[in-house]
Amino acid sequence: MSTDVRDLLQGYFNALNDRDIRGCLALVSDELILQPNQGFTEHGRDAFAVFLERQLHCYREVIEPLAILTDPQGRHAACEYRVTGEYLATDDGLPEACGQRYQMHVGAFFEIEDGLITRISLHFNLPDWLAQVDD
Repeated sequence: MSTDVRDLLQGYFNALNDRDIRGCLALVSDELILQPNQGFTEHGRDAFAVFLERQLHCYREVIEPLAILTDPQGRHAACEYRVTGEYLATDDGLPEACGQRYQMHVGAFFEIEDGLITRISLHFNLPDWLAQVDD
């Protein structure tokens, strides 16, 4: 079971690195719950699509290396990874973008049901990111 979850999450992160929104959306439930760092909880695949479109518009990121930990039942997983990115377009409520580069460590927690991701909870150090992009 945990191998399937590892493959699912590896596919999800590969799609993120490839900037492939369709690939990401194919791996999440219609009822996905997204809990972004310092943001409001979003519900549903459509809301996740809007989130991804904004992310890809505002940021160019590469995720590596990726560590995946799963529970024996394959219902929960935790991932830690480093993001290396470039801030391309100003995101709502954040400093003005002008191509600033940044690196940060991220923790992500997942719930999985019937082979699809049903919850994503993202956690990173926002003050550190702000210090890297604030000119």
